[in-house]
Amino acid sequence: MLGANGKSDRGMSRPADQEVRRRRVFYIPGYDPIHPRRYRELYRKEGTLQSKISGYEIHLVGRPGGSGYGWRVTSTQDGATTEAEFDVLVWSDIVRRSMDHGILRTYAIMARTAWVYISTGALARLMRLRKGPVIAALYPVGMLILQAIAAVAAGLLVALVATWAMGWFGAFWMGGEPRAPGTKQWIAAGLLGVLGALAVLRHFRNVDNRLYVYYLMHDYAYSAATRGANPPELEARIAQFATRIADALETEADEVLVVGHSSGAHLAVSVLADLHREGRIPATGPKLAFLALGQVVPMVSFLPDAHRLRADLAHLAAADIPWIDVTAPGDGCAFALCDPVSVSGVAPANKRWPLVLSAAFTQTLSPERWKSLRWRFFRLHFQYLCAFDRPGDYDYFRITAGPVALATRYKDRAPSASRIERPVSGYTGTAR
Repeated sequence: MLGANGKSDRGMSRPADQEVRRRRVFYIPGYDPIHPRRYRELYRKEGTLQSKISGYEIHLVGRPGGSGYGWRVTSTQDGATTEAEFDVLVWSDIVRRSMDHGILRTYAIMARTAWVYISTGALARLMRLRKGPVIAALYPVGMLILQAIAAVAAGLLVALVATWAMGWFGAFWMGGEPRAPGTKQWIAAGLLGVLGALAVLRHFRNVDNRLYVYYLMHDYAYSAATRGANPPELEARIAQFATRIADALETEADEVLVVGHSSGAHLAVSVLADLHREGRIPATGPKLAFLALGQVVPMVSFLPDAHRLRADLAHLAAADIPWIDVTAPGDGCAFALCDPVSVSGVAPANKRWPLVLSAAFTQTLSPERWKSLRWRFFRLHFQYLCAFDRPGDYDYFRITAGPVALATRYKDRAPSASRIERPVSGYTGTAR
């Protein structure tokens, strides 16, 4: 199978000498409140499917005991067997706390988030990059407004019906013609209307596992609340992640691979920048590499107080850590093919990274598969972690469980010709 650059993926995966026998993989998920076991089961299911498509073997087993959550994988690809140990760097507890708000509080958060992005000019500048993720950001705002309108309409209808019913039943029980409602009737009808409106809002909240309105609203609100700065609890978690990775760099692994998906990509940037800046990467240890998938970095880096993230982007762009950024125009939730360093306006003169590549969903998924997925936006945002029925030179399971290091796999790969590198952010300060 040929990749987007016209080279054979299988050819890239047949080194003369096996480069990686043992690998540590640290996966940083995006803004996700769900238990990390979902990523293990996703890897098991999709890895099995990809191995059947691509003709290699992959086996996953749980990891008993130890700190954190993870699993182990043994894979034989092109005659070479590799063992990989996976760790999910968990921040879902922070996510759950940030989502623990009632309905009315969520509407207040919506107003604040919209004000931050509009008043700072970030929204207008983000629209100059990709409209897909901006539309995804506006989706929860629009849906919350529509839900409020539906609730108000339902409340008015309940109040009107209650007013009519009280007048009719009053006439029925007391005899005579229905009378105009009095003050008590209006108050009672109004209370019933309010209860009806709240019931509608509560219904929408209860089915949000299908609508993703509250989930996405709290996602965008999390960074907007601090105008792009990391809250203290997230800074503490980043420090913990860095320590976990630093410990792995002292082991006998051949490669330590950090994978950041969605919002997890910008957390990974800060983690790796800290490790490099502090001199915690051994010169003779395992090869360290970074794979960013479906990144949404500009949603944070374009905010005025994202000094920490912009400084980390600039630092990592010149560091000797291979950084591959994979997105796809078919993913409407990611800033596809947008170089996160350059568009944030912080590219240093000696910039080396990232290498921006396209997963090219329209080419790497069969027409039938693409047709079934193209309108499932949330599912497509996770396609990078899934099997491709027409894989090109991006294969998540070859990268994470195969015998070739990330840097070697893409050593001769040219960046996507359609990448966006022009500086767009209105805020480029990096002083912390």
